[in-house]
Amino acid sequence: MSKPHAPHGNPTGAEQRGRTVMADGVVEKIAGMAAREVPGIHALGSGLARTLGAMRDRASGGRTSVSRGIKAEVGERQTAIDIALIVEYGAVIPELAAAVRRNIISSVERLTGLEVVEVNIAVNDVHLPDESEEEEELISSERRGRVQ
Repeated sequence: MSKPHAPHGNPTGAEQRGRTVMADGVVEKIAGMAAREVPGIHALGSGLARTLGAMRDRASGGRTSVSRGIKAEVGERQTAIDIALIVEYGAVIPELAAAVRRNIISSVERLTGLEVVEVNIAVNDVHLPDESEEEEELISSERRGRVQ
């Protein structure tokens, strides 16, 4: 990755005068936006996370959380990301996961300068064309606790 151009001929002067720290939430939001750009993604998060998030969204005036379903671990130079997805029926899941992974890595590395060491993807559900959000949440909550 190329370093930003520094004026006045000293390419490392500004870089040596302090450090930049990235919060986990910054990487989570960037990853969330990058995942949503990929066609075939219905939503992020598990059924429980989406249910709780929907209640929180209603309480906060209807804004959805961009980072729902994403957990990032950020170090000084690297980051690792876990993401939970709900995909649209008909999407080829291995291809979709690869596209999401590529888009997240590209966006996070470009916007933060951090090296993405891994993007772990959990596909938690498939959204059917005739399935409403309430039905999905009910089905997801019924599945919990059955197998560990």
